Amino acid sequence: MPIEIPDAPTELEKLVAVTAVLRAPGGCPWDAEQTHASLVQYLVEESHELIDAIESGDRDAILEELGDVLYQVIFHADIASQTAGEDFDIQDVAAHMTAKMVGRHPHVFGDLDLSTAGDVENAWDTFKAAEKPARTSVLDGIPFGMPSLALADKLLGKAAKVGVHVAPAVATAINSTAAATEEELGAQLLSLVATAKSQGLDAERALRTTLRTLRADITAAESAPAESAESTTRD
Repeated sequence: MPIEIPDAPTELEKLVAVTAVLRAPGGCPWDAEQTHASLVQYLVEESHELIDAIESGDRDAILEELGDVLYQVIFHADIASQTAGEDFDIQDVAAHMTAKMVGRHPHVFGDLDLSTAGDVENAWDTFKAAEKPARTSVLDGIPFGMPSLALADKLLGKAAKVGVHVAPAVATAINSTAAATEEELGAQLLSLVATAKSQGLDAERALRTTLRTLRADITAAESAPAESAESTTRD
């Protein structure tokens, strides 16, 4: 006999209730067997599909893919609510996020005066440090499983904060002029990868190897005594 679709005051609460029904006895066997680990592949896939939708500017696709990502969050929260040692649900997730956002915006919910987006960016690490005092490195919290280009951008920002500077190339060997737009930069990056491929080189591995060296440089700069640390530049 079909299970009656749960009723709820809001559509969001209805989705939470539907998820609980799917994972409860008598619901969907597949849903009931899933774990945090088994769902990772779907979270990655749905996140990339949302990115594609955003980049396409397709309103209906964005709506759909946001729903898919939201469902992943609700699914994980339902698993946690039924897992000994985790014991939290979607309400706890929301409460934790609300507290985090309030704590990281003292210029909105407090008396701190930050009038520009740049001011907020400059103060962001201070907000996070107050929230997570156990973190001692600018590298803490950075997932090194990120795509290499995104990871490179993140590490460059962190490196600059501890005096490690990577000198930008004025031009590449492939193109004698520096890219002035993202379109030009994309073409140069693609050409660079194509050149690497033609030479039997792995561009992804090469960049990740260099990033490991940059990570070591950052760690070394953080460990150096403040009074004797000198700015480091990587060419």
